[in-house]
Amino acid sequence: MFRRRLTNVVPAAVKFSHQHNKFFSVEAAQRVAPLTDGLVQSLQRIVGNNNVSQAMAVREQHGKDESYHVCAPPQVVAFAESVEQVSGVARLCNEHRVPLIPFGSGTGLEGGINAIKGGVCLDVMKMDKILAVHPEDFDCQVECGVTRKTLNNYLRDTGLWFPIDPGADASLCGMCSTSASGTNAVRYGTMRENVMNMEVVLADGRVIDTAGKDRRTRKTSAGYNLTNLFVGSEGTLGIITKATLRLHGIPESSVSAVCSFEDIQAAVDTTVQVLQCGIPMARIEFLDEVSIDACNKYSNMDMRVAPSLFLEFSGSPKSLDDNAEIVGEIVKMNGGSDFKWATDVDERNLLWKTRHDILYACMALRPGCKPYSTDVCVPISNLPKVVVESKKYIDEAGVIGPMVGHVGDGNFHVFFPVDQSNPDEIKTVHDVSVKMALLAQELDGTCTGEHGIGLGKRELLLKEFGETGIEVMQQLKQTMDPNGILNPGKVFF
Repeated sequence: MFRRRLTNVVPAAVKFSHQHNKFFSVEAAQRVAPLTDGLVQSLQRIVGNNNVSQAMAVREQHGKDESYHVCAPPQVVAFAESVEQVSGVARLCNEHRVPLIPFGSGTGLEGGINAIKGGVCLDVMKMDKILAVHPEDFDCQVECGVTRKTLNNYLRDTGLWFPIDPGADASLCGMCSTSASGTNAVRYGTMRENVMNMEVVLADGRVIDTAGKDRRTRKTSAGYNLTNLFVGSEGTLGIITKATLRLHGIPESSVSAVCSFEDIQAAVDTTVQVLQCGIPMARIEFLDEVSIDACNKYSNMDMRVAPSLFLEFSGSPKSLDDNAEIVGEIVKMNGGSDFKWATDVDERNLLWKTRHDILYACMALRPGCKPYSTDVCVPISNLPKVVVESKKYIDEAGVIGPMVGHVGDGNFHVFFPVDQSNPDEIKTVHDVSVKMALLAQELDGTCTGEHGIGLGKRELLLKEFGETGIEVMQQLKQTMDPNGILNPGKVFF
C-alpha cells in the first residue's frame, strides 16, 4: 500500500486554489475491527496485567494531543517498562498486523498520536530513568519517558543543561521523534544537532542503536546517518526507547529584555539586522499585538499591546553589556521602545513562562476552543515578507490568529483558537494556514519548522519534496515497516 503512485491521489473535501494541487487528502477515521481477546491477553503477558487498559477514559486520553483534531482513541493502551517489553509488543502487533502508535507526553500539535485506524497505543512514559551523565564529555543517556524539565533538574548541580525547549515539558525521545526546537534554537540548534545516538525498536521487534552500541562521539563518518533518519520520523519508522544527548554549559550570566514596536515590519527587521551583525543571541522571540494582549490577560502582565520582541543575552557580564548596547541601538533605529529588563532569575523565569504559556493564553481568548496551529520556517532574509503577508491573510479572513515566533531561526507560529464543531470555521482557518505554508515554500522555506507533519500537514508534503522525494520516503517506510503498523496515516499514506 505504500507504493501507490502519488498521481492517483485526489484531494478530499478541501480544494486548494494553487497551481500545485496534487495534495494528500485527509481521510476520516476508519472503522476498525475489535481486537481479539487472545491479542489482549498476549499484551498482558508481555507488559503485565496492570499495564494494559481498555477503559474508555484511558483510551480517550491516549487518542488526542493538544491540537484541534478530534479524538481518535486506540482500542487498547499498553504501558511499557523496558525495551524488552516494547520489542515484544512491536513483534506481536507486527505478526497480527495491528496498528501500533507510540505515546509520550501527548503535547504534540498536529494529531501525531491520534489512532485513526485503531490498534494499540504504547505508552512509554514509565521508562523514565536517566541512565548516565558524563559531565566531562558534555553528554547524557536517557530513557524515553524522561522529560526535559526532569533532566535539567537532575543536572542542576553539574553546571550543565539541555537547552532545547519547545515550551511544553515534553518527553525527550518524543522531542527526537518530532525534531523539536524552541526558544533556544537560535544559539543551540534543534534536536537534530543535539542527538548523538538512539536506541530504536523496529516494527518487527528488532532493536538497533543508530550510531552503534554505546557510541557517543561528537563526530563520525561511519556508514549511513541512521540517527537523523529517525529524528523527525514521528513514530512511523520505529519506536525510540533511549537517546544519547549533547549537553551544554550553563552561561555565566543571563539577562532578558522586552521591547515593543509600532508595527510588525519594524520588529522583524530588527531581528534580521541583529543576526546579520553577528550578535550571539541566546533567544529572540517575536509576539504580535494579539499575542501580547493574550499574555497580559492570561499571565497577569502589563506589557504594552504592540508587536514586541523578547530577547535574552548570555555570556560574561562584559559581553552582555556590549551586546545589549548594540542591540539597543538597532532597536531604536527601527523605532522600538527602550528595553524593559528582567535581570534576576525569578524575573527572567516569569518572562519566559509567559512566553511558554502562549498556547494556553491564546486558547483563553475563546474558552472551549482548541488550537489549530501552523509553524512555517524560512531563511532569515525572507522572514519579514512571510510574517507581514501572513498577518494580512489572517486579517483578511477575519479570524483570531495570534502570531509568535522563534524568529532568530526564521520560524514562527500562529495558534488559531477554533471551534471543533464548526466546519466552516475550521475550513477558513485551514485555508489561511495553507496559504501561509505555500508562501513559505515559495520563499525557500518549509511548511513546518518543528511541529511535524502528523495529520495536519500531509497535503503540503508533496509540494515540499516532490513526487520523487515522497516515493523515496515511501520506499524507506515499506522497507522498515512492510506491514504498515507503525503510526499509520501519519506523515503520508
